[in-house]
Amino acid sequence: MILPVPEFARWINPVLRALGELGGSARPREVVERVAQNEQVPDDVLDLLNPSGGQRFSNQVHWARFFLADAGFIDRSKRGVWKLTEAANAAGQLSASDLLDLVREVQERSRSTSLAAESDASPPVAVVDVSPQVTLSVDPSSEAPPPDHEEGDYKSRLLKVLQSLAPSGFERLCQRLLREAGFEQVVVTGKSNDGGIDGHGVLSVNHFVSFRVLFQCKRYSGTVAPAQVRDFRGAMQGRADKGLILTTGSFTTEAKREASRDGAPPIELVDGDELVELFAKLELGLRPVTTYEVDESFFAEYL
Repeated sequence: MILPVPEFARWINPVLRALGELGGSARPREVVERVAQNEQVPDDVLDLLNPSGGQRFSNQVHWARFFLADAGFIDRSKRGVWKLTEAANAAGQLSASDLLDLVREVQERSRSTSLAAESDASPPVAVVDVSPQVTLSVDPSSEAPPPDHEEGDYKSRLLKVLQSLAPSGFERLCQRLLREAGFEQVVVTGKSNDGGIDGHGVLSVNHFVSFRVLFQCKRYSGTVAPAQVRDFRGAMQGRADKGLILTTGSFTTEAKREASRDGAPPIELVDGDELVELFAKLELGLRPVTTYEVDESFFAEYL
């Protein structure tokens, strides 16, 4: 039996399983990593980018979360944390027909929005097994901003702004960001032929412990490869306690492994999504907006 559902439906059950294994709640990155681990997703799939940038696998997992939240299986009230609801705990693993019903119901509710149009519009199809009995025909090119960008899609807009900056301007902005985050003596060197080192600073843990950190700023829309991480590590040898790479793009799976390789000085990686989270947390270049929802149950007794 062939059931026409979007590509992200392939990851709905794995998301539910991952959250269950993580204690019922987790941050998005933890869920994405656990799904990749459980499903043994190959590196070439993990590193695949959407045409507009951003890692496709992560995007699809976020779409799965969005539909689960709309269907009441994930609590959408806590931003930054995905949490299973009682409905999810009671439902357990969803059958192929359950998946089809879930997708159809959510799409029906969203049909009048641009979300439904973006999710449905893509002619090519590929076949993906989701159970021993049923195969789903899925849409491999359903690409849209991650649903966590619901708040006016400010995250994708901020990334576009960052990617439009001049290289020197992005370096100075990262300098400001690090200062706001607690770094001291942050200096942008602006030197060429320095192994990609763009600056340095000091991070104080407490009155007794501090680290000298070298950082590199990559104004990318694509991915940072492991060779670039190795080159940066070679340049920082003997000059700092830690390294930090900030990018508006993403890191390949192999680059992440290289950054935390045993026996080598660790390098912290901050990709575009994390960069945006830092700007939001520090309210740097972003103005918070308060909105309200009407609690109709409050007025029920006055009807």
